[in-house]
Amino acid sequence: MRIRSRAALGAACTGLATVLLAGTAGAVPGGGAPGVGDGYYPGAGNGGYDVLHYDLRLTYTPETDRLTGTTTILATATQDLSSFNLDFALDVESVRVNSAPARFGTDPADPSELVVTPNRPLAKGQFALVTVKYSGIPSEVEVDGSTAWKRTATGALAVDEPQISEWWFPANDHPSDKATYDVAIEVPDGISALSNGDLVRRSKQRAGWTRWHWRSTQPQATYLAFLAVGEYQVRQSSTPDGQPFITAYDPALGASLPAAMASIERTPEVTEFLAGKFGPYPFEAQGGVATTGLGFALENQTRSVYGQPFFRAGANTSVVAHEVAHQWFGNAVSLGEWSDIWLNEGFASYAEFLWSEHQGEGTADELAEYLYNRHPAGDDFWQVLPGDPGPENQFHSAVYDRGAMAVHALRKAVGDEDFFTILRGWQERYTGGDARIRDFIALSEAISGKPLSDLFQTWLFTAGKPATSPNGESAAASAATVARTAGGGLAVPESYPQIRANHEHLHTHG
Repeated sequence: MRIRSRAALGAACTGLATVLLAGTAGAVPGGGAPGVGDGYYPGAGNGGYDVLHYDLRLTYTPETDRLTGTTTILATATQDLSSFNLDFALDVESVRVNSAPARFGTDPADPSELVVTPNRPLAKGQFALVTVKYSGIPSEVEVDGSTAWKRTATGALAVDEPQISEWWFPANDHPSDKATYDVAIEVPDGISALSNGDLVRRSKQRAGWTRWHWRSTQPQATYLAFLAVGEYQVRQSSTPDGQPFITAYDPALGASLPAAMASIERTPEVTEFLAGKFGPYPFEAQGGVATTGLGFALENQTRSVYGQPFFRAGANTSVVAHEVAHQWFGNAVSLGEWSDIWLNEGFASYAEFLWSEHQGEGTADELAEYLYNRHPAGDDFWQVLPGDPGPENQFHSAVYDRGAMAVHALRKAVGDEDFFTILRGWQERYTGGDARIRDFIALSEAISGKPLSDLFQTWLFTAGKPATSPNGESAAASAATVARTAGGGLAVPESYPQIRANHEHLHTHG
């Protein structure tokens, strides 16, 4: 197994850029930075350019797990560049920049950093057409000691967070640089190839193979681009308002298949409900994929992928509400840095509260109180800070559950009218781009006219159990409320604790 490492990225790549530019002391341009400076993942993304569009043309052979392809990147230089980096881990055959052959190589300390030196330097503001031809066996490649690519019985899944693109296309791999996509995947006849957006067409150019053409017309982060190849049952229809609605199911789901369909086929209904809370649905298509070989669900743009465990006990629309909510919180408005993960998971988890209330299975007040009382004051759960959990706790249950409690505490503090105005205003202001927690706090204060820094400090950035519940009750009063409830606990959807358990399992290697 070939192992790629991202260790010591900043120092190593800075040194490499110096070597590449040797003999040009004092000259301009210079090399693009090997990362965007994310506090959790310093090597993620790259500096010096902005990607406008990715065009992927791939061929995948399930039997051998071999992937070959050409990715064409449309970008604009944001500074004068003599070289720039792409995040990628497969074997590269050639690179061209503006149709001319370019020199390329990898950082010896981090072979997943592809360093490209154009035949001619790029000037700030200049358009760049970058074409990379490559191949490899993704399951044999590791980045940071693991592989995010997942082989299945009939194909593979390129589904993960915070990294996945390195295993199937070269990219500027950070949510702060979003782009549109065309993805064309050729696979053997009888095998499905699923990705984001709308299925434009299926075509054949040789016997025994079919190419699936997908298009995403709205800006999309690299980790939200996905590929699912296998023997899926694919369903194509339209939503009530006319959007393409494409779903797919792995027959190996067995007894869980009907429950998966009873959940995912309700996506348009869930989307319509959440649009009434968050604002218009921001994308061009809807859908979902249910599969084996995956222990989590992920909110890939327009088409979330769900692992089998979510449907073992029957239909589960709560997880659908969670992943659909991400289409607004995380996809339309992306996090500015990975430390802002609360902006994704806190609000997606709160969408489960809203959906539960809508379904008559427990109010948001009840669910928030249930979670608050579920964890005693001494529980380590309260030591994780949703507003800055650290990379080791980025997908900890506290980010989801305490994060949702923080959202509810905001709702109780400002009232429903201002609360939902804030949520819709967030989408109106930042859709198509990215933002930070501090931006959300500022918007909340501007709309509500209330000082909210203490509330956010308590719920997002202070270790320990808050003295008052999300509903504003003292800890003692909250506990008394629970004690008065029949059976000693509050009514919550039966699937809710299992959803939490599955989210705790999310990205144990990420």
